[in-house]
Amino acid sequence: MITFKKIELEDREILSPLLTAMGNRDCNLSFVNLYSWQFLTRGCFAVVNGTPVIRFVLEQERIFYHVPAGSEHRSEIVKQLIATDRERGDVTRLFGVFPGLLSWLDEDFPGKFHYRINRDSFDYIYSRQELVELKGKDFQAKRNHVNKFRRTYAYDYAPLTPDLVPQCLALEEEWYRQRVGAIPKSLLNERKALTLALQHMEELKLLGGVLRVGGKVVAFSYGTPVSGDTFDVHIEKADSSISGAYNTINQELAGHVPEEYLYINREEDLGLPGLRKAKLSYRPRFLLEKGFAEYQP
Repeated sequence: MITFKKIELEDREILSPLLTAMGNRDCNLSFVNLYSWQFLTRGCFAVVNGTPVIRFVLEQERIFYHVPAGSEHRSEIVKQLIATDRERGDVTRLFGVFPGLLSWLDEDFPGKFHYRINRDSFDYIYSRQELVELKGKDFQAKRNHVNKFRRTYAYDYAPLTPDLVPQCLALEEEWYRQRVGAIPKSLLNERKALTLALQHMEELKLLGGVLRVGGKVVAFSYGTPVSGDTFDVHIEKADSSISGAYNTINQELAGHVPEEYLYINREEDLGLPGLRKAKLSYRPRFLLEKGFAEYQP
C-alpha cells in the first residue's frame, strides 16, 4: 500500500526537483500550485522508487492521482493504486497530459481505462521569445497597447520582493472590490491561493515583477519553473483602468524570465469565455491537453 503525506511547505526541497525533472510542463505539477491550492484539492504525495505520485480530491469528493507517464515504475504504481482503491470500494482515477496518458495506459492496461478530455483544464504554452518581442501582424494590437502604456505613464518595472507584497495584495483587494457580485467561485479560490503564495514567496522561490506608476503598484505577476524548458506564470493582475497594464506586465515578466526557459505556461482558462479569448489572443504555440482516465474493473 502506498502511504501519502499532506503537501507542506517544507516538502518543496524534496518534491519540487522530482516534479520539474518529469518535464511534462503541466501547471498542476508546479509545487507552488500544489501547495497554494491545497485548501481546495487537499493535495498529498508519495515517492515510490524515486517516482512522485500526487493525490488530489476533486469533483464531488472523488480521489484522483497523477503518476508520471515516463516512470519505469508506472505499471507497478498503478497496480498498487488499483488494489488500494478496490479495498475501499472505489475505482482508480488518474489525471494527466494527453495523448501520453492514454498511450501508456493502453500499453500497460489495454482496454481497462475510460478516458475523458477536459478542455477547461488545457494549459496554454507560449514561446517566451514571442511574448518578449511581440513581432508580426498577429501581435500588432498587443504592441499598440504596450506602446500606448509606455507613452502615457512614467513607470518602472521592479522585481517582486517581500516588501512589495503588501502593495500587491492591496491591488488585489481593489481588483476584487470593483467586481463585487460578479466574481466566479474559481476566481475567489484563486485569490486564496495567490495570497498564500505571496505570504511565502521566499520559501517558494517565486520569480516575479511589478509595474509601478507614481510609486504605486499597478500590476504584478509571478511564476516558477515547471520543467527544464518551461516557466509557469501562476498569477497576473493589473489595474484594469490603466490601459495596457496587463500587456506590459506580461511582456516585462517574459523578458525577465531566464533565457534557458524557451516556453511559458500561462495555465488554464477554467472555461471562462473572456479568459479563453485573452489567452488565445496571445497565439499559444500549443495547448497542453489534459484529462482523466478511470479504471474499469
